[in-house]
Amino acid sequence: MPPVTASPVRLEAYVDPRLSRWMWLVKWLLAIPHYIVLFFLFIAFGVVTVIAFFAILFTARYPRSLFDFNVGVLRWNWRVGYYAHTALGTDRYPPFTLADVPDYPARLDIAYPARLSRGLVLVKWWLLVIPQYIVVGILVGSWGWGGEENDSWRGGGLLPFLSLVAVVVLLFTGRYPRHLFDFLIGLARWVARVTAYAALMTDQYPPFRLDQGGRETQGTPPPPPGRSPSLSKE
Repeated sequence: MPPVTASPVRLEAYVDPRLSRWMWLVKWLLAIPHYIVLFFLFIAFGVVTVIAFFAILFTARYPRSLFDFNVGVLRWNWRVGYYAHTALGTDRYPPFTLADVPDYPARLDIAYPARLSRGLVLVKWWLLVIPQYIVVGILVGSWGWGGEENDSWRGGGLLPFLSLVAVVVLLFTGRYPRHLFDFLIGLARWVARVTAYAALMTDQYPPFRLDQGGRETQGTPPPPPGRSPSLSKE
């Protein structure tokens, strides 16, 4: 079989050893300040992506400061999601920062690309990624078509449903189901790869592959000089 290509998107997580049985019931409420901040951060994320589009089109490069900002937004969103609604594998409140927090139980990083294709930037975010949009819609829910109630489809998505199953099991048994956790992180990793591709942060097409588990099994390429080390296996 051909070797598995390492993804430039690295997403990792682990479950708290002493996870509360009931705290997941109020985490969505505790995370409201983060939701407010993320609302404005994602507006900025969209503006930055548009600016990066033209920068890539004319220079074949994603401006480094803009790239780091957008990675920070995705990193922040992953920490909040992991705490409040995706997997709910930690009781540790997410920090208010764009920076990587090495000891937080949910981490995300994207390798900075030296160059990006000027041609791909015109089509990858709306045309090439359409099959992935369909998959992501199924995974996270709220995807559909049509404007009438009888000709549209909307689903809750695998991620929120399975996250609920996991915490219900936790509530009654005091244990987080490990295999379900691995599967949930695999789904979240798939979504993160598609997001990075659609946001013009990489030219590597997201694989139709479910890489399960809290730790990445494939190493990522070494970062360019001057970049802080990527997430390490612990």
